[in-house]
Amino acid sequence: MSVLSMLASPICTSAAECAGQGVDNFLGTPQRIWASVAALVALAAVAVGWLALRRSRRGIGNGGRNGAVVALAGGLIGAVNGVVNLAVADGGLGTGNGVFGGAVALALGLAGTALGGLVLARSRRTQPSG
Repeated sequence: MSVLSMLASPICTSAAECAGQGVDNFLGTPQRIWASVAALVALAAVAVGWLALRRSRRGIGNGGRNGAVVALAGGLIGAVNGVVNLAVADGGLGTGNGVFGGAVALALGLAGTALGGLVLARSRRTQPSG
């Protein structure tokens, strides 16, 4: 199956609607896509927070302050979306409601927020008071 024909296939609105389709045609329910995007945002926040932490240890530039703010914002966005997705899910794992993605988004969002907060606290301590 070509990529073009896969992108042209409709997105299922429920897991029952997609039950008769093959795995190749299944792009996911809207809740599952929402949870996956939230998890990717939270993963990006963790990566930026980790890089900012490394930068703060080396004392380069502004001590990773910009990365800390990005990690805090991305982590909060991912965690809040994960919590909301888990709150509105009306089924468990495997129902197409994005429960696993919401849980991953929550965990990674909290980790990104913690990394951002750590780097922000560290960058405040190392700045000279004037």
